[in-house]
Amino acid sequence: MNRLQGKAALVTGGARGIGSAIAQRFAEEGAAVAVLALHADSAARAVEEITERGGRAIGIAGDVAAERDVETAVAEAVAAFGRLDVMVNNAATIAIGPVVDTSVEAWDRLIEVNLRGVFLGCREAARQMIGQGGGGRIINASSGAGRRGNALIGAYAASKFGVIGLTQSLAVELAPHGITVNAYCPGHVTSTPMWELIDGELTALSGEAPGSARRAAEGEAPLGRAARPEAVAAAVAFLASDEAAFVTGESLLVDGGLVRF
Repeated sequence: MNRLQGKAALVTGGARGIGSAIAQRFAEEGAAVAVLALHADSAARAVEEITERGGRAIGIAGDVAAERDVETAVAEAVAAFGRLDVMVNNAATIAIGPVVDTSVEAWDRLIEVNLRGVFLGCREAARQMIGQGGGGRIINASSGAGRRGNALIGAYAASKFGVIGLTQSLAVELAPHGITVNAYCPGHVTSTPMWELIDGELTALSGEAPGSARRAAEGEAPLGRAARPEAVAAAVAFLASDEAAFVTGESLLVDGGLVRF
């Protein structure tokens, strides 16, 4: 499939986990991909993996919560590829624990990355896409937790609900420019580094053996298994393609039927 042939994309948090799978899928479908990661060595490894498979990519180091870093990332992607057609605001972090034990510092950092980072990516991508003309695709990482809250993830759920609200608002605001704005909502993708952290935190709180939270999550969805990063990447590639030209303001669940509304 070459649905993204000739397109230029920027993927934040694109060096590992779901973001890496998205960057790889985009390259396989013909896009030139800029990978933004917090650390330069991670970005470089992601680019090497893409280019070894025949794709075209550049790596950029930066923090999505920092305005200047996001501005620079968009500028570098445009300098390398001539334009920006697809922006994927994938970078995220998580905090596990009761709200009564959550510090202001932990709350602020999570909101900075998960919500301000998405806002900055949307804003800078929209400015570029409006200026160059021809429309575009902005795709934001929410979560099943952005559709249904739960215990011990209050800050994370709040940030991901916020992403959906921002996505819906921007879908209306940017529609006159031919820019679609959608979100994707993964369920339990237990093979990612984030899930290693989640399992460690949950089992520490429960006193259960390491790995037990992961195993419980893997059997929770009606389909009876966890998602793979590649399954989420396939959904994001659809949203980035011309096949989704009439889809905007949506938050697409990719969770095996876990959240059903």
